[in-house]
Amino acid sequence: MPQLRIRITGSDDDARAIINLLTGIEGIEHVEEIADTMPHMDDPDSSSAGLSDDEGPGMTLIEVDAGNDATAAKVRDAVEALAHDLEVVAEFENREYE
Repeated sequence: MPQLRIRITGSDDDARAIINLLTGIEGIEHVEEIADTMPHMDDPDSSSAGLSDDEGPGMTLIEVDAGNDATAAKVRDAVEALAHDLEVVAEFENREYE
């Protein structure tokens, strides 16, 4: 069963819109927002911490279990189209397991 991880760089509302889209696709087994384990270069002790130039859009990591490869392709196409419309970045990481 194909598993996709999608990293959304955008607002929480944008991420929710993408999650809602995913839950409506036939053949999706599971959609879940998961904790982002990627280290970010945030240094709370930095003299620039909290400045407006240091602020950026949020990141959301979504895990999707698709029933088959055709459904995974539908997920990719649908998310790319919505991300384009919302003007957010969607990065895909494919993972397959048994």
